[in-house]
Amino acid sequence: MRPRWDYGDAVRVTRNVRNDGTFPGINTGELLVRRGRVGHVRNVGTFLQDQIIYSVHFLDEGRMVGCREEELIGLDEAWIESRFEVRQKVLATRALSIRGEVKVPADSRGEVLNLERHEPQGVIYHVHFECLPGNPLLVPESALKEIDHE
Repeated sequence: MRPRWDYGDAVRVTRNVRNDGTFPGINTGELLVRRGRVGHVRNVGTFLQDQIIYSVHFLDEGRMVGCREEELIGLDEAWIESRFEVRQKVLATRALSIRGEVKVPADSRGEVLNLERHEPQGVIYHVHFECLPGNPLLVPESALKEIDHE
């Protein structure tokens, strides 16, 4: 197990980092660092001997945060901004079909489970819709919209 980055390397965090209860003075679940922010590696360690953990200093936020390797990319790697977050509630902007059969009517409620950034098509979301239990769909960003605060 060899670390990908070393002390001083600039990295970008690929997903929002929230307090898991280990960051003092901030409520559990509260946002620590927003996805896309750039920081510098200050230390490299391991967790349970099978995960590399980087202490990353995010200067603009004034925070040193532990990040897993899969949560980071190099500053020189392509970055595509996304509109939605993991676990965010969304609505389908149009009917979604599987093999020509509408499975998700327009305005159906869903929750983002994961996302993938691809060039040139942009961001693709794994979304679980309430009307299609147990069958997450891969949905382009253009087919989703935010749910107004309820």
